[in-house]
Amino acid sequence: MNFIPTEIPEVVIVEPRLFRDERGYFFESFSKQTFDAGIRSVQFIQDNESASRYGVLRGLHFQKPPHAQSKLVRVVRGRVVDYA
Repeated sequence: MNFIPTEIPEVVIVEPRLFRDERGYFFESFSKQTFDAGIRSVQFIQDNESASRYGVLRGLHFQKPPHAQSKLVRVVRGRVVDYA
């Protein structure tokens, strides 16, 4: 897994390593050990998934401590324009 820092502190692009063969591909989307070593100690409490149609705008809400949550965004097909 590659962790690519951005100009914004604590905003990191997580790029999984794809393992391809004639059947398709496989990748590890999360490993606590890898995230702890590459970013910081994380403890996922909740995992949500949503599907959007073309042209849909979704927002992730900013939260202040003690209710702050880290966000992990994954694009399965298509593309995303992400603003932080």
